[in-house]
Amino acid sequence: AEWSSSPFQQLSGVTQTCATKAVGWDNVAYFCYPFTVEMFYTQEDEGVFYSLPQWPVLYFEVLSLDFWQRYRVEGYGSLVLPTCPGVHMLTIPTWRPVGLGPVAEMRRFFIGGSPELEDLTYIRIPSTFKGKRLSRFGFRTETTGSVTFRLCCLQQSRAFLENSAVRQRMQSVLDRLGGFSQQSSVYNVLEAFQRARRRMQEARESLPQDLISTSASAV
Repeated sequence: AEWSSSPFQQLSGVTQTCATKAVGWDNVAYFCYPFTVEMFYTQEDEGVFYSLPQWPVLYFEVLSLDFWQRYRVEGYGSLVLPTCPGVHMLTIPTWRPVGLGPVAEMRRFFIGGSPELEDLTYIRIPSTFKGKRLSRFGFRTETTGSVTFRLCCLQQSRAFLENSAVRQRMQSVLDRLGGFSQQSSVYNVLEAFQRARRRMQEARESLPQDLISTSASAV
């Protein structure tokens, strides 16, 4: 409930079909499928402002398609989007459900098709789960491979703007203080000069007139 998106935001997608390439002992497919997601976080309850928010989760499913147009589920996985902005390379291991007995695996190999998840959120925590402990006892799976994601994350927050505005205000205040200090130093010099000039005038006025006239004639 804390995360929302634009009503025109596409939150799911399907990649293109990609042929695999043998790299060592592994068969690798380079999908290079770009996607963009914008999510908005809103904190409604101010009482839990300092609690850590639950970050968005990306669920994915890997399918295979052979020459005879038979498809199979090769793996499921999920990842929590990075909390730090920047470029992240994440490799997520995948798994798939396994049928009971060898007949189900033979059917998968020769005919195609395999056990699937009706709800992708079951990969992590089902959306319909309400208890405290989640038991997967009896759910048979096997590891299959991994998927690598290259994520470029960008974060924008009003708090960042407020902090930058505070820093700008403080910088402007410091600049003003610096300007005022320079002006005050100039004013101090001028005031000292004026005081010295007034003292010289007072000292000149206090001298006898004949001494002043004698010094003036001697000059």
